Amino acid sequence: MKNNKYTVGIVDDESICITNIRHSVDEFPELLIVGTAPTPDAAIKLILDEQPDLLFLDVEMPGKTGLELLSDLRERITWPMQVVFHTAYQKYLLDALRVSAFDYLLKPYESDEFQLVMDRFFKEMIKAQPYNYFHETLAQLLPINESFMVATSIGYQKLGLKQIGYFQYQKDKKQWDAVLTDHNHLQLKRTTIANDVLNYSDSFIQINQHQIINVDYLSTIEDKSCYLLPPFTRKPLEISRTYMKGLHDRFELF
Repeated sequence: MKNNKYTVGIVDDESICITNIRHSVDEFPELLIVGTAPTPDAAIKLILDEQPDLLFLDVEMPGKTGLELLSDLRERITWPMQVVFHTAYQKYLLDALRVSAFDYLLKPYESDEFQLVMDRFFKEMIKAQPYNYFHETLAQLLPINESFMVATSIGYQKLGLKQIGYFQYQKDKKQWDAVLTDHNHLQLKRTTIANDVLNYSDSFIQINQHQIINVDYLSTIEDKSCYLLPPFTRKPLEISRTYMKGLHDRFELF
């Protein structure tokens, strides 16, 4: 959600179809279009960058179908995005349902059909509000009284636990950076080692040789990757075999 509106992405290789859906969406003041995409590659960038609440996804596209695209991205979609497939071919209906599409529009659609889809969408988002509220406000709910001094490349700086998402070792510079919630990187003193970082707080745990995460921002663990909560949702972080058991033991998953 952005500016108190539900965000919408539109994916279709036909410009006239994008225009038609755009006009339909514009009839609803609760919706905000954050981007359109004519190709699967552009669609992937749109979806991951904008994280829309609602996605209108064409089934038939050159190079990759909408069904294949959604399947490829499924593990990277960590927010409650609803998907409406649109196509001229009814044969895709069953396949769409099998990959948990929220709804389905046949081209060309009537205004009352679009209204029905939107009625379902708004009801679904109302049910999902507790999820959205939790993710949007979690950073504000983190402990505000835990802070510490870190040795930086130019001196010392006091940081609060909730300011840090994770630490990244920069191999080219041979030093650790603290990746902050405002997306800035704070360079630590060159002699800082991983154990120094881990000693700052019990909330820090190492997941691979070059990354240490703040578990208060940990969202999910999937196979050999983990995902962090906003504002650190852009990409998965790899968990190496050496540190996997320690991470699982932390949450008593074994």
